[in-house]
Amino acid sequence: MKNSVLFVMFLCLGMTLNAQTNKELVTSTVFKSDIEGHIYFLASDELKGRQTGSDELDIAAAYIATTLKKYGVKPAGDNDSYYQNVPLEKVNPPSNIKLQLNDISGEEFLGVSVKNIDFNGEAIFLNYGSKEDFEKADVSGKLVIVKAGNVETTNLRSKFSASGEKIELAQSLGAAGLIELAEIDKNMFSRYAHYFNEAKTGLKSKEEAEKFIHIWMMDEGMSNATTLAGSKSIKAELKIDGIVVEDFSSRNVVAYLEGSDPELKDEFIIYSAHYDHVGIGVPNAENDSIYNGARDNAVGTVTVLSVAENLAKYPVKRSSLFILFTGEEKGLLGSNYYTENPVMPLNKMVYCFNSDNGGYNDTSKVTIFGLNRTTVGHHIIDGAKEFGLTAIDDPAPEQNLFDRSDNVNFAKKGVPAPTYSMGFTAFDEEITKTYHQVTDNPETVDYDYLEKFFRSYVLTSRLIANDPQTPFWTEGDKYHKAGVELYKEEESSVLD
Repeated sequence: MKNSVLFVMFLCLGMTLNAQTNKELVTSTVFKSDIEGHIYFLASDELKGRQTGSDELDIAAAYIATTLKKYGVKPAGDNDSYYQNVPLEKVNPPSNIKLQLNDISGEEFLGVSVKNIDFNGEAIFLNYGSKEDFEKADVSGKLVIVKAGNVETTNLRSKFSASGEKIELAQSLGAAGLIELAEIDKNMFSRYAHYFNEAKTGLKSKEEAEKFIHIWMMDEGMSNATTLAGSKSIKAELKIDGIVVEDFSSRNVVAYLEGSDPELKDEFIIYSAHYDHVGIGVPNAENDSIYNGARDNAVGTVTVLSVAENLAKYPVKRSSLFILFTGEEKGLLGSNYYTENPVMPLNKMVYCFNSDNGGYNDTSKVTIFGLNRTTVGHHIIDGAKEFGLTAIDDPAPEQNLFDRSDNVNFAKKGVPAPTYSMGFTAFDEEITKTYHQVTDNPETVDYDYLEKFFRSYVLTSRLIANDPQTPFWTEGDKYHKAGVELYKEEESSVLD
């Protein structure tokens, strides 16, 4: 009799759960108060902008891991932990660059690619450094001096783009380095100098790569270029010193849940976001120097926590992998490392639902970079619509935002991987006033909107995870071929 009663109780419970809609399951776990609490912690002044490699970023990682454990999500990192160690290196810029070309002394440089060196030898001037210019000269062992860009280039961006072929030619022909002369607006030069002449963080190389010297030198009025063009020979002295490399590490947070379907549980959906930001910078007028990163990307981080809580409580058919990346702001480092060192085979990952944010200017929308580039765009549209939001595609394709977040490292491998962002209709003043600014604080975020945003993401995740059809790239997408290659062993199941 007792067993019969228990059976009936469990049967009723199962029927109740089945009767609940996906929307009801979402609204039972995703609440504004929880969202607000997480974001206020992750974007607090105490975490000092979550700079990659900082103690404060480690605190954020521990908070995320502890939260996942509380939800019942299993660790998937190194040694049965929630962490994947990411080896990094910090390259401190040279303390000194000195260049002498005959009687010309350089004073302002952009150290695009530099190493400690003490060079005394010959240099050769090759006008714009075209293929024809190189073919007519012997550059072996010499510094190659060229004018930046080419005859057609009119702006600095296009001149930088023209450098690639020159570097390739100079390096393949045995040159000692490449020096480009350019007339650059002072304000623009300062912006570029801030980037090129500051410490760089990157993944630690397994092998020490030999750097090829590539420097831009300021040349007002291009007078130095004119002088060197008329010189029969050029004696060059180049001294670069003070470059120091420091090794350190940071952590991706990695966890998983097994799916409920006997067959579909072999397929994984990745839910990802980066949890780092840009740290501390120059104080503003209010003496605030902490770049808290509430929108970018505490919001994305908590989006992933929200879906983890929901799927742990109400399982879906496909398995789930939750990844919070370090080092996105340093060049997508955490996701780059992960895709080269996955904790589970990438061909088992059928979709990556990334969440990254720069800001928002329309609280009636969600913006998805790659909305129509995969076969499950309709689920994203439906998930948003259920909570009164409209899903739109990339409104600023000229910014190439799809390829500027962690999703792109998965896309390159072939995994369908859009990025889910807050409502954004243009890269306008409303965005730039908080994007990578000290004003991106938790108290300035619209939490009523975020509740709808988070619920839309979680509902969409449930729809995709339960869909009998496996997600894939749309035909003709530039990553479609990579997807076919990645899943070739299971091509029939993925592409049918």
